[in-house]
Amino acid sequence: MRQITVINRRSFLGGLITAGAFVLGTRLLPSLVQGAAKTESASWSPSIFLGLEPDGSVIIVAHRSEMGTGIRTALPAIVADEMDADWGRVRIEQALGNSKYGSQNTDGSQSIRDFYDTMREAGATARQMLIAAAAARWGVPSGECSTAKHEVIHAKSSRRAGYGELAAGAAKQPVPKKSDLRFKSPADHRYIGQDMPVSNLKELCSGRGVFGIDATMPGMVHASIERSPVLGGKLKSHDDSETLKVKGVLKTVVLEGFSPPHGFKALGGVAVIADNTWSAMKGRQALKAEWDPGQNASYDSEVYKKDLMATVSKPQKAARNVGNVDAEFAKNAKSHEAYYYVPHLAHAPMEPPAAVAEVKDGKAVIYAATQNPQAVQDTVAAALGIDKKNVECHVTLLGGGFGRKSKPDYVAEAALLSKAVGRPVKVTWTREDDIRFDYFHSVAAMYLKASLDARGKPTALLQRSAFPTIISTFNGAAAEGAPFELGMGLTDMPFEIPNIRAENGPAKHHVRIGWLRSVSNIFHAFALHSFIDELARLANRDPVEYLLDLVGKPRKIDFKAEGTDYSNYGKPLDKFPVDTGRLRRVVELAAEKSGWGNKKSGNGRGYGIAVHRSFLSYVAVVVEVEAGANGRVTIPRVDVAVDAGTIVSPDRVKAQFEGAAVFGASIALMGKITATKGVIDQSNFDSYPVARITEAPFKTHVHLVPSSDPPAGVGEPGVPPIAPAICNAIAAANGKRIRDLPINPVA
Repeated sequence: MRQITVINRRSFLGGLITAGAFVLGTRLLPSLVQGAAKTESASWSPSIFLGLEPDGSVIIVAHRSEMGTGIRTALPAIVADEMDADWGRVRIEQALGNSKYGSQNTDGSQSIRDFYDTMREAGATARQMLIAAAAARWGVPSGECSTAKHEVIHAKSSRRAGYGELAAGAAKQPVPKKSDLRFKSPADHRYIGQDMPVSNLKELCSGRGVFGIDATMPGMVHASIERSPVLGGKLKSHDDSETLKVKGVLKTVVLEGFSPPHGFKALGGVAVIADNTWSAMKGRQALKAEWDPGQNASYDSEVYKKDLMATVSKPQKAARNVGNVDAEFAKNAKSHEAYYYVPHLAHAPMEPPAAVAEVKDGKAVIYAATQNPQAVQDTVAAALGIDKKNVECHVTLLGGGFGRKSKPDYVAEAALLSKAVGRPVKVTWTREDDIRFDYFHSVAAMYLKASLDARGKPTALLQRSAFPTIISTFNGAAAEGAPFELGMGLTDMPFEIPNIRAENGPAKHHVRIGWLRSVSNIFHAFALHSFIDELARLANRDPVEYLLDLVGKPRKIDFKAEGTDYSNYGKPLDKFPVDTGRLRRVVELAAEKSGWGNKKSGNGRGYGIAVHRSFLSYVAVVVEVEAGANGRVTIPRVDVAVDAGTIVSPDRVKAQFEGAAVFGASIALMGKITATKGVIDQSNFDSYPVARITEAPFKTHVHLVPSSDPPAGVGEPGVPPIAPAICNAIAAANGKRIRDLPINPVA
């Protein structure tokens, strides 16, 4: 089993790699290297991704965070495949936070789609330099040489040379230009597209994997922090006399509250410092603190819901406008409208936030369960007033993330406390902390209206949404959805309708707003695809047939020509177009694999379908539900059809979509965060439950579309269509149309 350790660039060059090794710095796209000039030479980064020892050992650096997705295996596998390396001789090392790697933010379903080409270049470059070294040794043309699993071969003379013995010679070869690289054909791939066990499987199965909550440092003390129950509240007074009587408690430390905007800053509060976690938490329970709650104490979820609904009931700022919706509504009396609502959601990863920090001599050393070590560097540097180059962030395994652990407020807490007490400090959040002080997914209200022709097909569609924006995290005055949020299910609506308008209204934030797995696709997809199913049933048409009719003939949507500001998840539309042909294909595949044509709904059993494009992938879902007379909903089967372009690791991709089905079911059935007088009402899994084995889909079948298109996202796209498909299935089962989530709210 390959060992995974934590390294930095210095130790990689001087410690892990021995004398005579071949060390390769790989190209990064210029846009990924801050300040790099757009030239061939400047696009080379001194960051290290790949090394080859004289004994033939290949060391590949994983620069993204592992949280159960298998990315620590998938990215190195791309390098190893193009290098033609023997996977059994590969050792994977986890990178520290370093901007030279390009973005290390393991978020937004970006890892493979952003670094597939980069990793291929690294492997192909190494392979060609090894071939050049062998050719020079043998005095033959490089074109006569080839590779086969860790060795170079000259077929004419039957000579072979292992990669290890060629390492020193390869290091002396000129680095080929990017334009001269020769990549393997898909038919020759050894690892790409194949099922491979994750590289640290043995450690995970034996309990030896080190997560953030497991990390330690010599001389470490523990902290548990009492925070203002209302965002932005100020500490008026505190009494720690009883706290200091708890065995193991050493002292208390007051952390100053943040100054807006809150960003990823520490929330502030009173930290109980102890020699163990249990004592810190018990001491915190004995602490008495009084707070001035501030302006957010007025926040009440029920009142706010009414405000949002009032906002979407009126015309708002147009973000997409095609044709003339108003004129079509005026001339066509046949129409349908509906309101939808999704509450705040919490991330609730199985491992709550945890980090260890040591601040000493103007430098900080961090061990953290983080999705973004570079954000840790920036946040800790700002909190301590030091240069971020003096923040060393080691990345542990993550017990789930879903976007929460890309926001390193908890790491800032550990760093500030270490500076205050002069020792390494470990901050461990409780489950109650995790639920109450999350960066919550936006609450949202949606209004949809369609003008209908004689067959019930829309001739005009109006979509309107209002939700507190993620931008409020960084700009407290922001109240309208950003283009990237609107481009997640609102402005990118793909159906063939001649008149379209998408509008967004303002919504003030009262809690911290953050991205959660699939972001605003969650509420936009729920509303749109529930509404489409409503239209199909109003027209007395089969939902699959109706859906395909709406998708229309295969085409690529030209957002620029229609004047719509669409960011397309940061990728160019010419390379990643909104392709309705691919959308049709997943609808057809999901229907076929689920046996849709043979299914009959009614008498408490129903089948629902939804399709959605997000993070550049196309996903259709068919859900079977059983809806009991007592309101209990169970999900016997889910079929998911996925077109995510080129797939690196099929087994891991399937696992992602299986997990997305459970995640989406949790949102649909029970996901709900509310506030009363600014205080979050939920606190643990009794009040914010997630789907258990009897509530999660019993069987989830994932069907991958073979594709040679560029890799797209897989971590998030499975979530958006789940909730509408469940609700559509319930409507088919018993006629009950659900427009407010969750389906089964906790009292």
